[in-house]
Amino acid sequence: MINIAKIVEILKNADTPQSDFVQYTEKHKNPFIVLISCILSLRTKDETTYPATLRMLKLGSTPEDFLHVSQEELEKAIYPVGFYKNKAKQILEISKTLVKKHNSQVPKTIEELIKFKGVGRKTANLTLAKGYGIPAICVDVHVHRICNRLGYLKTKEPDETELVLRNILPKQFWLDFNTILVTHGQQICRPIGPKCDICPISEFCNKLI
Repeated sequence: MINIAKIVEILKNADTPQSDFVQYTEKHKNPFIVLISCILSLRTKDETTYPATLRMLKLGSTPEDFLHVSQEELEKAIYPVGFYKNKAKQILEISKTLVKKHNSQVPKTIEELIKFKGVGRKTANLTLAKGYGIPAICVDVHVHRICNRLGYLKTKEPDETELVLRNILPKQFWLDFNTILVTHGQQICRPIGPKCDICPISEFCNKLI
């Protein structure tokens, strides 16, 4: 049986540096900013997402602000994030819908959030967790990969990993789990060439046993 509590404790106390973008989402408790920043981050590296997010927020920080931003302006601000044209359109559409149908408030449920175009379960969960402090499990490729490497579960897709984690991961770890594993996955447990020799949780890893 994997001692997940011990693994979380070790990774929380590790001195592994967080990316600027991870630090940014940790300190911002504004659900709208978390939501649109997460949309930018999809299929884009943090070192590109972070400065793009800062440029975007110079245009606005509320749904109302983005009603006065053109798609061309937003595209220019967020370039070169992946699929920047589509993301600019999605952010503007979400802003308009929030103002018209939600009194400018980001919904507090996954079911409502995933109705927005471009918002999947990963983005919805991160918005709830980092924007509202609502216990939610945000599963990206890092969380999916590390959980499977550890042998904590055996799944094929991140969405499947989320559903399994909801059943087996103690709720006390839900809010921090993504941040901890993303940092570990970016710096140590990389998809190619993982640094197993300096990994603080190597003794628990099914990959090395």
